[in-house]
Amino acid sequence: MSTNTTSTVTSGATDSLLIDLFSEEIPARMQKTAAHDFARLLTDALKAEGLETGAVQVWYAPRHLTVRIDGIPVAQADRTEERRGPREGAPEQAVAGFLSANGLGSLDQAEVRETPKGNFYFAVRHVRGQQTIDLLPGLIEAAIRDLSWPKSMRWGRGTFRWVRPLHRIVALFGDAVVPGALDLGNDVSLPFGRETEGHRFSGDGAVSLGTPDDFTDALRTGFVMVDPQERAEAILTGARAAAKAVGCSLIEDAGLLAEVTGLVEWPTIVRGAIPERFMAVPKEVLVLSMKEHQKYFALQQADGSLAPFFITVADGQRPAETFERIAGGNERVLAARLSDAEFFWNQDRKQSLGSRVPALSSIVFHAKLGTVGDRLDRLGPLAAWLSQYIPGADRDAARTAARLSKADLTTGMVGEFPELQGVMGAYYARHDGESDAVAAAVAEHYSPLGPNDACPSAPLSVAVALADKIDALVGFWRIDERPTGSKDPFALRRAALGVVRLMVENGLRVPLIEAFAEAETLYGDIGGEGSEGGIGSDLLAFIADRMRVTLKDSGLRHDWIAAVFEAGKTMDDDLVRVTRRVEALRDFVGTEAGVDLLAGYRRAANILRAEEKKASNETGRGLRLGAVDPTLFEDEAERALHAALSASQAETLLAAEDYAGTFGELAGLRGPIDTFFEGVMVNADAAQVRENRLALLSQFIGSVDKVVRLSALEG
Repeated sequence: MSTNTTSTVTSGATDSLLIDLFSEEIPARMQKTAAHDFARLLTDALKAEGLETGAVQVWYAPRHLTVRIDGIPVAQADRTEERRGPREGAPEQAVAGFLSANGLGSLDQAEVRETPKGNFYFAVRHVRGQQTIDLLPGLIEAAIRDLSWPKSMRWGRGTFRWVRPLHRIVALFGDAVVPGALDLGNDVSLPFGRETEGHRFSGDGAVSLGTPDDFTDALRTGFVMVDPQERAEAILTGARAAAKAVGCSLIEDAGLLAEVTGLVEWPTIVRGAIPERFMAVPKEVLVLSMKEHQKYFALQQADGSLAPFFITVADGQRPAETFERIAGGNERVLAARLSDAEFFWNQDRKQSLGSRVPALSSIVFHAKLGTVGDRLDRLGPLAAWLSQYIPGADRDAARTAARLSKADLTTGMVGEFPELQGVMGAYYARHDGESDAVAAAVAEHYSPLGPNDACPSAPLSVAVALADKIDALVGFWRIDERPTGSKDPFALRRAALGVVRLMVENGLRVPLIEAFAEAETLYGDIGGEGSEGGIGSDLLAFIADRMRVTLKDSGLRHDWIAAVFEAGKTMDDDLVRVTRRVEALRDFVGTEAGVDLLAGYRRAANILRAEEKKASNETGRGLRLGAVDPTLFEDEAERALHAALSASQAETLLAAEDYAGTFGELAGLRGPIDTFFEGVMVNADAAQVRENRLALLSQFIGSVDKVVRLSALEG
């Protein structure tokens, strides 16, 4: 039995739906996701009832989660449902079942229709669409219940769970309140209404709404900016102005701005002062302490140094003297916080960075890869070895910087602020008299941390950063802890991307296979003996995958990249050379010669593929071709192609990294291969001649593949 449904629109009238969930303060990090999820649940529910929707607006504030949906029809469209039943003349039992299932008293109430398969009975039912406002109570309650939260709670006598206690639910469809309530359990319910609330302290309590159009303006009169974008702009504009008033500029932080925006309903900028005694503490420490502990914005002076001021965002509208007291209170709280940072700063400098290295032997890096101290024993020699390929990098200085790179892990400051790893090491290294280059290498050796992070460029920094990443990759490859699917617990994809960026952006010609072998040697017996043939080729393939992403982001097509990586017998481990070859291929395939050569290459490859399949079917061992025999040539086109292949200097030019010349040589094969296909019948009657011509085509394919595997190109 099949069912068909058709709809008939009886009215074009539409209206707007506004749902405002007013609760206790929702954690800032949860607001945006929850608001958009709530909007999705509502729109999906409406569409499931055959109600199309127009524009959807989402607002959220600490105590408000609001969705407005425009263009909702005021009623469902009328619809007709048709169900096909048994064939005319079917057994009585089948007919009776059809009538019963469709609420029909007799066959007179059914229609008989002719179909390609014969005459069948049809039950036709006309269903009048329901009023939207009658459907909304169930849809709204279901959406509220289905909204998922990372954490939830119960309150009062009810059993309903939500992120925070709900106090009011505004549900307006046009100017009418949606009749309904949220069942909280234990005979407790929260009815839908038209009243929400303004600011907890600055507002006057309940705010009544006439229609959805009243919402934002009505809440603004109650000192609530419910639009998060409006609050963020107010905070940023006010903070910049407050900084400018004392001759400074705001240190802008998008993450902090988003968090503070979720903490206040009516932002008011308050500027405070940092006591002078704390200004000797490193800038990064003060900025991070204010951000993490107090949610303060930091200011800087024209020379980039930290200014002795901070900006906090108060919530609500109050008299000016109230904000002066707020500033004073925040200054006292900040002083206590910064006292801790000052203590760590002073205590840590009493012990040199070098003297902290032995303590790293008690910190486990990985159960199978030893301690952090073991890592430093490897990083020093590896950074020194890499220095020979990094212009300006001193071997001894690289060894020193690598030796000190993890020492700040034992400091009190990094224990309190793990985000400052490396940064604090650089400060302590300078305090101990190390050079600026060594200190910078300590600070930057974790970088780049991602595609948007700055890539080190100073020679020592590059050497230590590269050593850090290669050591980690080799170690985890040795113990077979490799990324799988979406799982990458040791951030090895990020490390591989770091290797790519360090080499390509700095133009480094490091032979990676040799670097991997050197790193493996330094592991000794740690992590096992590794694979019998080493891990170089497999690890290089993994890095090549990361490089494909990098080159693709720079506008180079993935098939161009594959064509270069797959050329020759082994993958090229010089990433700078690979990049230049891909760029040269890009320029070549855009020319007429490149297009024609690709056409000839594909024709030759198709012929060889067909012959290979034919030979496999006939002999079971595939196509076996010998060397080209010039004495079997019967056509001048064969001799010309063979001569062009023999005279080609493409491999020599490729080895010399003359990529324009290399592809120029390939372009020279375009004419001979075109002439060959125009005048030569490959599938000759004589078996020897046919096989010799196939061998010549195979030689052509092989000559091109040594430079670039054109079979990888698409289109």
